[in-house]
Amino acid sequence: MKIGIGSDHNAFQMKEEVKSYITSLGHEVIDYGCYSEDEADYPGVAFSVATDITAGNLERGILLCGTGIGMSIAANKVPNIRSAQCHDVYSAERAQLSNNAQIITMGAKIIGAELAKKVAEAYLNVSFQGGNSARKIDQIMDKEREFLLQGSCC
Repeated sequence: MKIGIGSDHNAFQMKEEVKSYITSLGHEVIDYGCYSEDEADYPGVAFSVATDITAGNLERGILLCGTGIGMSIAANKVPNIRSAQCHDVYSAERAQLSNNAQIITMGAKIIGAELAKKVAEAYLNVSFQGGNSARKIDQIMDKEREFLLQGSCC
């Protein structure tokens, strides 16, 4: 699978460890930055990964920042993206199985690198199966399209 990975400076070290681990599992990993511990804002990284997923250049993404919250919010601003913050194996599996999330996010100030590797692996080891969950995702995506056609939601 082709996976996009990215972080801000708070999660640079964790990104490097997760990237290496995912590569060792046989996945192709594209690094979207940041590339050092120098201060770096996360929104551009999230937008780039999410946009490349919607363009078909990536199959999934893993984004890391201090908490995982900002990356998830930013990625979810890109139409047709479903990003889920995950800090445990069960949530990572459910992000894919129940929500067909193309991206998961994690926080380097919340969990350690070893757990992050397990969370990433759990997410990458499952595939969306549809079923009752497909109906719910369709409802979410229909509402997103409705808001986009209106030009605003509020």
